[in-house]
Amino acid sequence: MIAGINLAKQSKQAVVGLTQKRFAHDLIVSPKTGRTIIRTGAGGRSSSNGHVITVFGCTGFLGRYIVNRLAKEGAHVIVPYRDEDEMRPLKIMGDLGKIVPMEIHLRNKESLETAIRHSDTVYNLLGRDYETKNFSFSDVHVEAAGVIAELAQKHNVDRLIQVSAMNADVDSPSRFLSTKAEGENLVRSIFPSATIVRPSFLYGQEDRFLARLAMSRGLSIRINGGNTKVRPVNVSDVASAMHKMLDGTNTVGETFELVGNEEYTYKQLLDYIKETTNRDHGDINVPKPIASLIAKVTNLLPWQTLGTDEIERMMIDDKLTGVKTFDDLQIDPTSLEVTGIQYLRRFRTNLYNDEPLKKGVVGKKKVYHTSYL
Repeated sequence: MIAGINLAKQSKQAVVGLTQKRFAHDLIVSPKTGRTIIRTGAGGRSSSNGHVITVFGCTGFLGRYIVNRLAKEGAHVIVPYRDEDEMRPLKIMGDLGKIVPMEIHLRNKESLETAIRHSDTVYNLLGRDYETKNFSFSDVHVEAAGVIAELAQKHNVDRLIQVSAMNADVDSPSRFLSTKAEGENLVRSIFPSATIVRPSFLYGQEDRFLARLAMSRGLSIRINGGNTKVRPVNVSDVASAMHKMLDGTNTVGETFELVGNEEYTYKQLLDYIKETTNRDHGDINVPKPIASLIAKVTNLLPWQTLGTDEIERMMIDDKLTGVKTFDDLQIDPTSLEVTGIQYLRRFRTNLYNDEPLKKGVVGKKKVYHTSYL
């Protein structure tokens, strides 16, 4: 009996010892709305950072990384979706009840409002690399962005973070880039404190940049002679930067251009991929008019192919315009040449899959068997 009482006392003391102490830095007051955001718990997915966040475009390449980072620190994340199969993997990124799926349609304003009305932060990552019969570039990049900004302002959302694209310009020959710029201007006119993010080409697991260049089978096609200069950036670095913007007061109303440290031409990238995968691809330069004509024909196929507007973008160099960058967020982007092997190894043959990166081996005779007799 006495032993049981002592055990109960010890258990009570242990519970009291685990009681959380709150400090001033656990309390965040929104400068815009005065809303208080209180962190609870010891940190991690089973805690709460006090935020309710809506991530439009959450099922996309960048969206999955952002949802993962937000959920890991205990945020309640609303994930609007159109395809339930694409949304399903997001549910395991957060603790039970922290990931809240909501079905939406871009032309149904009520569904968009339902996804926003309880949030203090909204990320808009909506975008299309190509037009479809249902949605044009303008529908997604301009009209939808404007509706989301309007609803965010209506429901007193503290932060709106809008993802645009590097080289966005209303006078761009690319409809993708010109509509991205129109979307930026519309969002800023409705929600002046919005943060605009312009990432360069993203690479990482399941990307559509390195993978597309590496998937050539015996022949690599170069547009513009492979001389277009780009600064590809790791998707993890961009996700980390956008995560920092959540509570970063120095990012309110600012524009960020997020690019990698190194500048490459497409020719240099193709050469790097050859060395990394140990595959000797031939290459051919295709003039823009011919490439555009081929793209128009292949776009009639029932599966996704390189579009005419994507060819237009492959002619435009990445140029910084003097706005804020990774440096202003104290983030040092990872090097493509250091991390690229992680994403390109799967394109190697079984002969070289586990070998370290070597230079000067492309085109050399392959040894299929070595005899030790």
